[in-house]
Amino acid sequence: MTQPAPPAIDGAAPRPGRKRDHSRDPEILRAAIDVLAEEGFDGMTIDMVATRAKAGKATLYRRWPSKAELVLDAIGCMKSADLSPDRLPDTGTLRGDLIGMITPRTAEDAERRMRVMAGVAALLSREPELTEAASAVLMSPRIVAIRGLLERALARGEIRADADLDMLARLLPALAAFRGIVERKPIDREYQIALIDGILLPAAGVARSDA
Repeated sequence: MTQPAPPAIDGAAPRPGRKRDHSRDPEILRAAIDVLAEEGFDGMTIDMVATRAKAGKATLYRRWPSKAELVLDAIGCMKSADLSPDRLPDTGTLRGDLIGMITPRTAEDAERRMRVMAGVAALLSREPELTEAASAVLMSPRIVAIRGLLERALARGEIRADADLDMLARLLPALAAFRGIVERKPIDREYQIALIDGILLPAAGVARSDA
């Protein structure tokens, strides 16, 4: 006869807890960006973010055990905004589409983004092992978006049939990240258009007169 199972011993088989509620994640991540821009990476704390987002500290610490993880998630959220495929511009030309991706920014917003990038630079100087993860977070959303525009241009016959779309899609995000993190210079509209006209379009085989 089968023996009944012994009673559970405390700690031996943890009960499943409640599912974590991620509905407030976007609000918390926006608060993290605000605190990072204001305090810098060194001055920022998870407690500050919890206070700004009016969220429980324990919730944040369970979701993001370290400040670095919180910052990387927040940057990823910021970079992904307005880059979903259904919101990408469709002007009929590659140049028009790429320029259409440039979001108009006020001087205040540009300065804020510079402070955020300075915070990322400070994070990487202290935790260089996160460089690969940070690069993916900073560049991946824009790489995917630009690749979509390149595929559209290829279907139109606007760029070379043998164009390396993966390489081309990485050019602008990589150069922008270098300028923002390493050179600590603004990634303004003029700079981005110069990259489009001087580097990406020629590399894709778009004649200067077509730009």
